[in-house]
Amino acid sequence: MKPMLIRWLPSLACMAAIFYFSSRTGEALGSILPWFQKWLPGMESFDWGHFVAYFVLCSTFVWALGDGVPSWGVKLAAVGLSVAYGITDEFHQLFVDGRQADWKDVRNDGIGALIAVLFLSIKPVGQLYRKLPHAKKY
Repeated sequence: MKPMLIRWLPSLACMAAIFYFSSRTGEALGSILPWFQKWLPGMESFDWGHFVAYFVLCSTFVWALGDGVPSWGVKLAAVGLSVAYGITDEFHQLFVDGRQADWKDVRNDGIGALIAVLFLSIKPVGQLYRKLPHAKKY
């Protein structure tokens, strides 16, 4: 498998998970929420789910786009891709029973993505990030 494809697999898996949860009806999601609340007690709604999902998605985009230490350009591109995917996700929800598009969800997606790049910019976190396997090592 080519190194570039390997780098995109986490992003594709994360986007697939987001698409799966976005495909669930409002009623089905209501039955899943207690499970999330068991693991994340402060989670009172799926707004936190948007934040967490797009934090992870943006982090995977940074890894897919970057090589070694990610530049701010790579980080901003990852945020842009995350928000763009969030917009398409909200459009997708227009076609799911019991779901609707909400600009606040896109806002939460963007906040999660921005916090991800800020988190990756913290020096100790950045040092751990540099230890991840990168394409040049494959």
